[in-house]
Amino acid sequence: MKTNHVRAKLQRGEASFGTWLTLPDVFTAQLMAKMSFDWLTVEMEHAPTTIEMAGANFAVIANADVVPLVRIPINSVENIKRVLDIGAWGVVVPMVNSRAEAEAVVEAARYRPIGKRSIGGALHGASFDTDPATYYAKANDEILVIIMAEHVDAVERADEIFSVPGIDAVFIGPNDLHASMNLPPSFDSNHPQFTDAVEHIRVTAKKHGVASGIHVADAAQAQRRAKEGFQFIAVASDAGFLMAKTKEVTSALGLGAGQAVAKY
Repeated sequence: MKTNHVRAKLQRGEASFGTWLTLPDVFTAQLMAKMSFDWLTVEMEHAPTTIEMAGANFAVIANADVVPLVRIPINSVENIKRVLDIGAWGVVVPMVNSRAEAEAVVEAARYRPIGKRSIGGALHGASFDTDPATYYAKANDEILVIIMAEHVDAVERADEIFSVPGIDAVFIGPNDLHASMNLPPSFDSNHPQFTDAVEHIRVTAKKHGVASGIHVADAAQAQRRAKEGFQFIAVASDAGFLMAKTKEVTSALGLGAGQAVAKY
């Protein structure tokens, strides 16, 4: 059975880098899997990606020896169970704002005795290049469970949330975190409420042996966050890279007039 090298990196205290796949297209996933990221997260919360497309993306990503992850639309047993059963190596769960919600994530993502994930399927084993029986025996050691801290409620309850056994990492969604503070959505800012919250999440996660992560706009931000101690770092997205490079070319050709390009 293949080993989840990203989970192993996080456990060793090392940084890992990846990006978001927002385009529901297996060919994009195949190309991005050749770009040397540690992991790729298939976006199902804010993108039109179907469960079938997600499964196809997991397959091409895993075949390239990159870790296939997925951000599910909402914290539910159905969402977590389905994506893991069709080949995801881990889940990113949005808007986890209480200990009970964190416990629900672990229950759905881990087999007994840690959780209550149900038995079934064949694609999960195939994704790890093994048979279902071996997968059932070893999945708890390989599946990456990541919860998102993207609201002031999660910041205030960080200690109780991050202390839930079975969580590997907490991932900051900076746009939603800013919005929950009634600030303009942004990957980064110098607003004291935001910077204090980010540091509080990082320190509290470390106290509980949980890796911290954050979404950033570019390589410079990624390097800065890694130096600060963040380990699970997402850089922009497939669509962001596409639009940024295209804007570079069109601007050089004198096309367009000062139009901003979204990084994500």
